[in-house]
Amino acid sequence: MLGKGREMADALGGKLEAALIGDPNLAMRLGKADVAVCVGDAAWANFAPIAYRNALAELIRTRAPRLVMIANTSMGMDLAAGVSALLNIPLVAYCKNARVEEGKIIATAQLYGGKLLTDAEATSDQLIVSILPGSFSADAGRSANAPSVEQVAVTATDGGVRFKQLIEPEAADVDITKQEILVSVGRGIQSADNIPLVEELAAALGGAVSASRPIVDNGWLPKARQVGKSGQTVKPKLYFTVGISGAPEHLEGMRDAGLVIAVNTDPNAPIFDVAHYGITADLFDVVPALTEKIKSAK
Repeated sequence: MLGKGREMADALGGKLEAALIGDPNLAMRLGKADVAVCVGDAAWANFAPIAYRNALAELIRTRAPRLVMIANTSMGMDLAAGVSALLNIPLVAYCKNARVEEGKIIATAQLYGGKLLTDAEATSDQLIVSILPGSFSADAGRSANAPSVEQVAVTATDGGVRFKQLIEPEAADVDITKQEILVSVGRGIQSADNIPLVEELAAALGGAVSASRPIVDNGWLPKARQVGKSGQTVKPKLYFTVGISGAPEHLEGMRDAGLVIAVNTDPNAPIFDVAHYGITADLFDVVPALTEKIKSAK
């Protein structure tokens, strides 16, 4: 967002300010900004939705920026919507891009899980946009310079909601987002007892097992293995699907895979619309035979 923010500020003839709530030590990493506006101290290190909303709203009231960019994360969605409602400033959520045309801000938003993109033109003096992760180049936001730092006191209260404790989820046994080879299993596997068939194929290929949402919902594999809109976004060199029909939510999570191979008995399964190679056959015939073939070739 710093890189895009720099571009937008230059196009509008203004300054780029980065609002930093919590740890002021992070300010030195925000060199693309003209000013790093720091709010709070170590006591603000943990996210508290009402306190953060009130603090950001106070900054916006006093500094009156034309454009406010907030990450479209779980925390960011809390903040963007809350500040928008509190200050009566329009919000464009799920943005993938923003630009300036004839002095006007145009935000490109994603609808229906990415099936549709729409442009929204700001008709007010101020606009809030929440930016989808990965929309812009991270390198464009990096700088060897350091911004000037301005410490700002705010009168925001916690609103009765206080951070008490962070409960860390159990660490995943494998990070599927970093795997070059994934064998992904869907409801066609029929039973948790059949998962080892896919695990053996993945091991033979030197990869890891991932899954579609029904497998995770059934408790057959952990959440960390789920690919899709409500799971992980992956970009392996090889994505081998077994018994996956290809629902839009799943395809969204693997659309950038280098090579897609699909096994499904249904010739009309949507997965074949994106697969580079596919076979309409019973996975219980294909997977063991392919595993043995790979092992014998080594």
